[in-house]
Amino acid sequence: MQESTVTIKGQTTLPRDVRAALGLTSGDRVRYVILDGEVRILKARSVKELRGALARPGQRPVSLEEMEEAIGAGAVESGTSGA
Repeated sequence: MQESTVTIKGQTTLPRDVRAALGLTSGDRVRYVILDGEVRILKARSVKELRGALARPGQRPVSLEEMEEAIGAGAVESGTSGA
């Protein structure tokens, strides 16, 4: 188990093993998630890193116009067209 001390300013140094486990280097940002009294530290990822996260092999990309048409069709079918 890793530990570090919190300074009077609320700062701490992440132990080397923690930085290594998260792949953190100088200048990286971290994100804190609080769940049921526990805190999880995650390496913050930029939006650019998410490119292709939803890609499905063998399926072509969908254009913005196609997405809008599908959303409109779904809204009409459910009776929530917003008009």
